[in-house]
Amino acid sequence: MSETETPPERARSRGGRFAGFAQVHGAGVDPAELDAAAGLVQVTGMVQGLYAGISERHDLTPVQAKLLCVLLDGPKGMAELAQCFGVEKAALTGLMDRAEKRGLAERSPVPGDRRAVQVTLTDPGRRAAIAFHAEVGEALNELIGHLSDADREHFRAVLAGIITRCRTSPSSS
Repeated sequence: MSETETPPERARSRGGRFAGFAQVHGAGVDPAELDAAAGLVQVTGMVQGLYAGISERHDLTPVQAKLLCVLLDGPKGMAELAQCFGVEKAALTGLMDRAEKRGLAERSPVPGDRRAVQVTLTDPGRRAAIAFHAEVGEALNELIGHLSDADREHFRAVLAGIITRCRTSPSSS
């Protein structure tokens, strides 16, 4: 093992866990040399880049965009939002303060529970969420637009399986 070799180079030469990682950084990825982890890392970066760019075009931060999209399904309690974002309720206060200041969302008491607060989109927030969500959906669909119908369906099935396993497996949190 050479002292000048990086961990990915050493692992690639041995078929280790970084095998294929370097190939995803350039054009023309050879599927035979790409491991699943490296591919997922590359796709994650592409998706995050799209999401951030579209957020910026809509004058939103990525976190604000996520908040609006989560609220498209209807009002959510602060505890539910905290769980969705993986933070404590107190950490959402600043995000909600900024969203309310921009007129995108509002907090209101939950009927029948004096301590609970729910968050709802305002009309401008709903319009912003719908526009953002539509543009993100279009951009993400372009990523797989070249796939055949059968490959696209297989891709969806594999994603659904991964998501289901991660949501139901206690070790995935």
